[in-house]
Amino acid sequence: MTPDFLHALTLGKRPEGRTLLTADWVLAWRDGSHHLVPRGEIVMENGEVVFAGKTFPGEVARRIDFGTALISPGLIDLDALSDLDTYTLVLDNQPGWARGRIWPRSYVERGPYEMYSPDELAFQKRFAFGLLLLNGITTAAPIASLYYRQWGETVAEFEAAADAAGELGLRVFLSPAFRSGGTVLEAPGRMVPVFDEERGLLGLRDAVSFIERQHGRHGGLVNGLLAPDRVETCTLELLERTMAAASDLDCRVRLHMAQGAMELETMQRLHGATGPQWMASHGLLSERLIAPHATHAATRDLDLYAAHGVSIAHSPLVSARMGSMLHSFSACRKLGINIGMATDTAPPDMLMNLLMGLVTCRISEKKPDAVLSADLFDAATLGGAKALGRTDIGRLCPGARADIAVFRLDDPHMTPSVDPITTLVLGGSGKVTQAVFVDGRLSMLEGKLAGFDMHEARKQAQSQFDGLLAKYPDRSWEHPPVEALFSPSYPLWTGKDDKEC
Repeated sequence: MTPDFLHALTLGKRPEGRTLLTADWVLAWRDGSHHLVPRGEIVMENGEVVFAGKTFPGEVARRIDFGTALISPGLIDLDALSDLDTYTLVLDNQPGWARGRIWPRSYVERGPYEMYSPDELAFQKRFAFGLLLLNGITTAAPIASLYYRQWGETVAEFEAAADAAGELGLRVFLSPAFRSGGTVLEAPGRMVPVFDEERGLLGLRDAVSFIERQHGRHGGLVNGLLAPDRVETCTLELLERTMAAASDLDCRVRLHMAQGAMELETMQRLHGATGPQWMASHGLLSERLIAPHATHAATRDLDLYAAHGVSIAHSPLVSARMGSMLHSFSACRKLGINIGMATDTAPPDMLMNLLMGLVTCRISEKKPDAVLSADLFDAATLGGAKALGRTDIGRLCPGARADIAVFRLDDPHMTPSVDPITTLVLGGSGKVTQAVFVDGRLSMLEGKLAGFDMHEARKQAQSQFDGLLAKYPDRSWEHPPVEALFSPSYPLWTGKDDKEC
């Protein structure tokens, strides 16, 4: 990085006047699709792209050359983890129901409680938002686990989240998650649903009120999205009111369904149908709906998604970690289903998810050309924008918001480099993200954020996670100690009983 480069940009600020960005490659929007422009130029002013192409003919206040890099639309994450990922605890510790993933009846009767303080809840969202920016994600719809919560998410933590997004410079679509029910573990492997209708409706009212107050704040970075938890934890009345509220608010709804065996079993027991089919029978599927993950969607479910304009939030990494995958990315696209991308786990590395999406699709279809790198990159940009009902993000063209990610292409681990998109998908990771602009503001540069030290914050995040881990026995079956819940990858050698090998 040159001294001129450093002096030309200030973290947390939008450069005054027209600013021209150039690099070896620019991904610009033209004639209905992305185009790669060798040594292209992007010009932005007042948070908006005013030029995207080969050579800008006008005057600019400054020129920033990123060199061997790709200037791209910022990535869009439709299921962006906004807490400290507890799911990683059960990757090698199964079954999940025995390790705090389902509340045992004894914990419910004693009274569920918040396992984080209000300050800790606010901190973890700020930390998670910082990680998203480090990975080239400029737009996020936050998601968090409710397993360690008293019930749903709170207005106070999301007011803090909205402020964090505004201060860090991240575009967000959010409101507190709510639900009418949950699952209780009655005996090993036997889970039953329990419901509290009024609690769910109160959560919806809180979410609607939050959106009415917060939508449009921080120069439009804060946007509303209703987030009922999962289809099997919601009653018909709650979902009917949710979709009606989304129409009144003109916002999107994200509802997890067709994502797991337990959900399918619960929906059959409660309603005699899959989640998508139950929703369709009550007229609740529409283009307003974003549905992660569709890994357990039946053919009829996918046909319904296509017919009603439902978007899939595709999180291939977290699904593959637990042995499932979408069947398949290319098959869904052929049906006409819009697919956006999501991370939904730690690390929130979208490029890693693009590779996993490519691999799992080709495995599912048993064809090496079933999907291309560009298809996944489209999903992480254009697909996400369409799911959110936006045409001014996910692309770089005049009139679009200046949401931009710059990815280095000179990393030795990505050598030799071929086509820049293929190179990033096959060999890249979020660690090659060099800079991020959101609404024209420099939100991240060389791993640094404005007013938030991620290295210091990591220490707090780990300490906070360790504190949560210590409480896991409270909500685990038969309440064993932590060391019995989560064993290390290999036995610990403490040195107490050293013997010669």
